[in-house]
Amino acid sequence: MSLHDDAAFVLKSYEHQEELRQLYLDHLAAHPDGMWKACEAGHVTASALVVEPERGRVLLTLHKKLGMWLQMGGHCEPDDATLAHAALREATEESGIRGLTLMPGGPVRLDRHAIPAPCHWHLDVQYAALAPAGAVEELSDESLDLRWFAYDEVADVADESVVRLLELTRAAL
Repeated sequence: MSLHDDAAFVLKSYEHQEELRQLYLDHLAAHPDGMWKACEAGHVTASALVVEPERGRVLLTLHKKLGMWLQMGGHCEPDDATLAHAALREATEESGIRGLTLMPGGPVRLDRHAIPAPCHWHLDVQYAALAPAGAVEELSDESLDLRWFAYDEVADVADESVVRLLELTRAAL
């Protein structure tokens, strides 16, 4: 199964955000290259919110280009076998934490956001990743900073998309 096919399968199985889910599926049906950064109509991306439920905290990255506190994530790569793999790879690369595991149940939410041309949209499929006990983060060159925040601090530093992702992640825990 190709990454494109896996993404379509994951989205068909996702039972929330019906209108946005259908927009993602329509995008993939219309664009065989819809998983890749080169697709100028936009492309599917994968991200994961890294949480440590035992300590009630979440790890956010200060995005180098956007200057915003966000969950880990980014573009799919040819070596990604699945969308879940892409999200876990991105979370591991950007957090420096080995041993992350995705929360069961598939994506937590979808978020479509505008990006500068030549690509116009990121169609982000957002997962949640559980950090192992005693996890130690390591700043990557993709970030300006990497920091743990208590759940109740996230609304003060992050945008509505991250806040909503955290709310849904906590509800699923």
